[in-house]
Amino acid sequence: MELMEAIRKRASIRSYEDRPVPDDKLLKVLEAARLAPSASNRQRWKFIVVKDRERRKALSRAAGGQAHLAEAPVVIVAVATMPEYIMRCGIPAYAIDLAIAVDHMTLAAADEGLGTCWIGAFSQEEARKVVGVPDNYRIVTVMPLGFPRLPGREKTRKSLDEIVCYEAFRE
Repeated sequence: MELMEAIRKRASIRSYEDRPVPDDKLLKVLEAARLAPSASNRQRWKFIVVKDRERRKALSRAAGGQAHLAEAPVVIVAVATMPEYIMRCGIPAYAIDLAIAVDHMTLAAADEGLGTCWIGAFSQEEARKVVGVPDNYRIVTVMPLGFPRLPGREKTRKSLDEIVCYEAFRE
């Protein structure tokens, strides 16, 4: 699949088929994260692959009962292993590093015919207990992965004129 096609095809999927993700597809998705750039190329992250049904249900509860976390055959938990590192620009590196890595995974998943959904609405403390993440690390997202049961909603996006400025910021 061409890159722009994968970008257009990627959608937030909230319903998954009851079938496993083949290992070769899962490895391609994980490889996409491994290849992502990160601050100082340090890759200060871990990705926890959760396939166990009970653990996925527990992650769903930690996310306020979002059923698609329990329904998807795989949940990938993206963890920042050095959340205290702040870049010179004043932004925590983990927020950017994991956003890039997870976005790489979402595009690779779309290319493989899989669906994903970035989940940020979850209890850090509850999710941490489910997958054993130490207190000094930060979970950035819990992301379901699987074959979409239904297509994602149609995307609506602002026009380029609304979001792009040239040379300097303009309202």
